[in-house]
Amino acid sequence: MKKGSRLFVLVAVIALMLMLVVTGCGGSSGSKWQDGSFTGEGQGNNGPVKVTVQIEKGKIADVKVTEHKETPGISDAAIERVPKAIVEKQTWDVDTVSGATNTSNAIKEAVKAALAQAEKK
Repeated sequence: MKKGSRLFVLVAVIALMLMLVVTGCGGSSGSKWQDGSFTGEGQGNNGPVKVTVQIEKGKIADVKVTEHKETPGISDAAIERVPKAIVEKQTWDVDTVSGATNTSNAIKEAVKAALAQAEKK
C-alpha cells in the first residue's frame, strides 16, 4: 500500500470514530429520561428537602428546590448552586457546597429520586 493510501485510510478511520463519538453523545433519541416534571425528596438537616426536576428533550432543563426547612444563611448557597450544577452537568452527581454539605446531599438525593421516575422504561 502506498504512503498516500495509508494516510487516506487513517484519516477516514479517525473521521468515522469522531462521527460515532459525536452522534453517540448528542441527540434526544438516545436519552434515558422522558420529558415532563418529576418530584423527589431527600433528607436534610431539619427534615425533607423536596425538588422538582423538569426534563425537556430528554435533558435536565431545570431543578427547583420547592420545599425545605433548612437553616437560612447556611443552606442558601447549596440551594442556589447545586441545582445549577445539576443542570449544567446533566447529572445529580455533582460537588457539594462546603459548609452546606447535608443540604447539598439532600438536594442531590431528591434529584436522583426524581430522575429515577423520569427514566424511560
